[in-house]
Amino acid sequence: MQSKPTFSIVTCTWNSAATLADTLASVQSQTCQDFEHIFVDGGSTDGTLDMIAAYMRDKPGNKRVLRDVGGGISRAMNQGIEAARGEYIAHLHSDDYYNGPDVLAVVKRAFEEGKGGAPVDWVFGNIQILKDGKMVPPYAMPPFSYRSFVAGRASIPHPAVFVRKSAFERVGTFDEKLKYAMDIDLWLRLGAVARPVMIDQPLTVFRDHEGSVSSANRIKARQEEFNVRRRYMEKAPLSFGIYCLRYLKRMRGLQAEARSVAA
Repeated sequence: MQSKPTFSIVTCTWNSAATLADTLASVQSQTCQDFEHIFVDGGSTDGTLDMIAAYMRDKPGNKRVLRDVGGGISRAMNQGIEAARGEYIAHLHSDDYYNGPDVLAVVKRAFEEGKGGAPVDWVFGNIQILKDGKMVPPYAMPPFSYRSFVAGRASIPHPAVFVRKSAFERVGTFDEKLKYAMDIDLWLRLGAVARPVMIDQPLTVFRDHEGSVSSANRIKARQEEFNVRRRYMEKAPLSFGIYCLRYLKRMRGLQAEARSVAA
C-alpha cells in the first residue's frame, strides 16, 4: 500500500490539449515530489486524455484519472477532493500552472511552521495573470482578515489555495448548485472557523481568456457572488454593508459597459 502523500493536486480537464502541457510540466518540475496528481475529466475528445496517458506512462508515479465526470466544475472539483488521499489539496486547473519549481516546497513549509504552534488549515498565495500572451503584474495583497474578505477588500485567488483535507470535512466542499462563486462560498465558510496563512508571492499563473468561467459572464457572476455573500452577512454585517456599496458601483459599471457594447 502506498504511503499517504503530502499533497493531492486535482486538475480538472475538458478538451484542454492546448494548455495542459504547461500544467503538467510545472507539476513535474516541483522540487517537492511528495504528491499525487488526480485528473478529473469531463469527457474530452481533443487529445487531452492521450496527453494524460502519455504523462502517466513517461512519468510513472502516483497519478489517477477520473473519466466522464459531468455536472459542472464544482462537482468535478468535489470528485477530486473525495478521491484525494493527501494531507493538503490544491486545485490546479488545466488552464493554469505553478509559477516556479519551489511552490509546493514553500507551501509545505508554511503549513509546517504554522501560526505560533497552532495547526494551519489552509494556505494561499498570489497569482500571476497571463492575458493575451503577456504577464500582468500581480495585484497587491492586503493582509487577510475575515471582515476585509467579507467587505470585498481582500481576495483569495483559487488557483493559489491549498486546503488541509480534514478542513473540508469540517466545513463541507464546493456548493454544486453554484456556477461562478463556489470558491467565495467555500472561503466564507472556511474563513469563519480557520484563519489562513498568506504567502505574499505569486504561486500560480492564471490564464485569463474568453473561455475562463471567471470572465465569461461578469454580470451573472457578480449577481451570484452577491447572493452567496448575503448567506453569511450575519457573521460580519458592517463589512457586508461595505461590500454592498462596492457591489452597486461595480454593477452600474458592468451594466453601462453592456449597454455600450449592445448599442
